Amino acid sequence: MSSFLPRSALVVTLASVWTFLASPAFSEPVMPVLVRPALATPQASHSVLIDIARAGTRLVAVGERGIVITSDDNGQSWCQSSVPVSVTLTAVQFVDSKNGWAVGHSGVVLRSQDGGASWTKQLDGVRAASLIVEDAKHAIASNPGSSAQATLKAAQQFLSDGPDKPFLYVHFDDVLHGYVVGAYGLIFHTADGGESWQSWLRFVDNPKGLNLYSIQSDGNTLYLAGEQGYFARSGDGGKSFKHIPTPRDASYFAMQVMPGGGVVVAGLRGSAFESTDRGDAWQPTTFESSESFSALVRMRDGRLLFANEAGEFFVQPSLNHPVESLGVASSHSVNAAVEAANGSLVTVGFRGVRVVGRNTIASTIPQGAVK
Repeated sequence: MSSFLPRSALVVTLASVWTFLASPAFSEPVMPVLVRPALATPQASHSVLIDIARAGTRLVAVGERGIVITSDDNGQSWCQSSVPVSVTLTAVQFVDSKNGWAVGHSGVVLRSQDGGASWTKQLDGVRAASLIVEDAKHAIASNPGSSAQATLKAAQQFLSDGPDKPFLYVHFDDVLHGYVVGAYGLIFHTADGGESWQSWLRFVDNPKGLNLYSIQSDGNTLYLAGEQGYFARSGDGGKSFKHIPTPRDASYFAMQVMPGGGVVVAGLRGSAFESTDRGDAWQPTTFESSESFSALVRMRDGRLLFANEAGEFFVQPSLNHPVESLGVASSHSVNAAVEAANGSLVTVGFRGVRVVGRNTIASTIPQGAVK
């Protein structure tokens, strides 16, 4: 199995372990993180944050130790939410102003129905591993063979490993239908808003179990992007995913779907490629940076914004157009970014939240706009 994770997930994991070992309470019994609520802290907006999303006009950011924060003033002030777990959360998405999901370490899936103010746990790694085994046994019953037996053996390994594998991305098309993906090729599907989940491993062409970092959809077409240049497409609404080669084996940490069959992937060491035919053919997108890309944001005006871990920003008017540097280099790393309701760009990283500019419609952002 593969084991490479994006730097954001890896650093958070190491930092959490070090903090735990250095704690005076290390020798005392510790409630498992899957049932221990996130601790309230006045420094929540300055903590390590991994992802950010819009819930209507509200902003919702997630990060280490189960921290979730919300803002109703475009990122100027933040409130911490009630969260039932204290694992690191890696991704968040809302389908409207109320309904959203967050995923993270230990196979956690959380749901909010009040715009991110409170959350309930829908899935964790213990249950997820059991679902993988159940699905493998079902596959053997319907098609007994060597491949099915191999699938069951791999599934039983997930079960014996315990809840140690993180989910890294979540994507819902509506309040009912969604997917979560993660390390070692993990992928689960729900058709009832997360009340129940099904392992989707056997429907994805990913024999090496490569980490999956993103899943996106464009109508009935779905896309997966992951490590070592992994890319897969489903043309049947997610019933099956076929692997499609890309020009490089660099890991793709971010993906964005564009109008008319456009797809953009970006990731390790400045690698970025675009396709105008749903991934059948690719061409490189040239940047004057070798830093790994961590975020792709489709702006309301149609432009595509790239952000990397060095805090640099680039913009592309549309596919097949040159990429323009915005000339802004923040001293803070960027794990994710979102366009706020007022047009500001709000980013999250290892030093928490940063608001960049007040008007991202302009072709450049003034120097010193990062707060």
